[in-house]
Amino acid sequence: MYKTVIGLLVLILTLSNCSTTDSHPNIILIMADDLGYGDIGCYGNKLILTPNIDAMAKSGIKFTDYHSNGAVCSPTRAALLTGCYQQRAGIEGVVTAAKHRVGGLDPEIITIADVAKEQGYTTAIFGKWHVGYDTAHSPVKNGFDEYRGFVSGNIDYHSHIDQSGAFDWWNGTDTLVEEGYLTDLITEHAIDFIGRNANNPFFLYLPHGAPHYPYQGRNDKADRTVNGKFNNGGSRIDRDAAYKEMIEVMDEGVGRIMKSIRENGIEENTLVFFCSDNGSVPNLGSNGVLKGSKATLWEGGHRVPAIMWFPEKFEQAENADLLLSMDLLPTFAKLMGNKDLDKLNLDGIDLIANLNNNLPDNRIAYWRFNQFAVARQGEWKFLRHKDQDYLFNLDKDIGETQNLKDFEPEILKTLKDSMARWEEEMGQYSYFTGR
Repeated sequence: MYKTVIGLLVLILTLSNCSTTDSHPNIILIMADDLGYGDIGCYGNKLILTPNIDAMAKSGIKFTDYHSNGAVCSPTRAALLTGCYQQRAGIEGVVTAAKHRVGGLDPEIITIADVAKEQGYTTAIFGKWHVGYDTAHSPVKNGFDEYRGFVSGNIDYHSHIDQSGAFDWWNGTDTLVEEGYLTDLITEHAIDFIGRNANNPFFLYLPHGAPHYPYQGRNDKADRTVNGKFNNGGSRIDRDAAYKEMIEVMDEGVGRIMKSIRENGIEENTLVFFCSDNGSVPNLGSNGVLKGSKATLWEGGHRVPAIMWFPEKFEQAENADLLLSMDLLPTFAKLMGNKDLDKLNLDGIDLIANLNNNLPDNRIAYWRFNQFAVARQGEWKFLRHKDQDYLFNLDKDIGETQNLKDFEPEILKTLKDSMARWEEEMGQYSYFTGR
């Protein structure tokens, strides 16, 4: 898991396995922020127009049981970057602007970008980092060759100021004044990067700010000023309309990126993965038929949209396997040519190996946040909220309406015991508990 221990060995082994560019597909990971399970067309939304994301689903793999590792921003990003439960990475809760200006993701931990670089990839991130404010924890200290973006949980889409009143737009480890609407800037830098690296394998991570607050469209005014007073949510009165526009602009950007892939002649060797970092916020976004929302561990807090587009390699399909953010690192690493995943001590699994319903029946996944804890195996979900226990059969009751704890005591006990063992294991790590 740590660079100083295995980095050289992995580098030697993986470089010896490199062959042609075709065996090293380009990988583009696009992640929305606070996008709910029911917020886009291919997951049932009729009001928000997402034709480009929907087109990915029509020719790609749409996942219906994909989950963010966290119910809030930072934990999911830590798990995605490291392929491990976020507790191992030291980030269980939100890395806040008010309390956590020091500390963050340990640069010694192997990240998905480190694995890509060891396979000869050029790496970049454009967008939201949110696993460490200090430059000691910058993306460029964690395997990324290029970084344009913001380190906090959210910024003004126009003035690029975070909710503590600090300017937050970076080029590597230096701040940079760059005019433009946040979502468009991420897309522009992505297109530029694709053009410059079309002849070499690359890993491109695009963590959007949209549709997280402040709720601002392209033509809205900036609301935040340095050390100023402002409403964190923005000044828009019609937030539903702003939310819709923010998702549609992000979808437009996805379309422009897909066009750039085609124009650069790399569509046959490029995988694009789209997902969200957690469920949507209450009373604004949609989590469809799911119960709960962001910051809860009901399904609406962490079951999110996910689509994988790689039509040259995988046929269009709908996949209902239980998968998580931490599965992306082993999946991408295997596609990149890494054959020594066991040496990384990952919690995630290679989802490519499980696309044909080969997911291990005994896989148990865990979540914990605030007063919630979850253990999930197959169709069964054990949830603890405060002092109350719940047991749901998600195949029959995805809305979590029927508590079966008194009807299936053996299943309840198995999952509770497993949860207790996992929590004991995670107790050896220190981490941000966040909020």
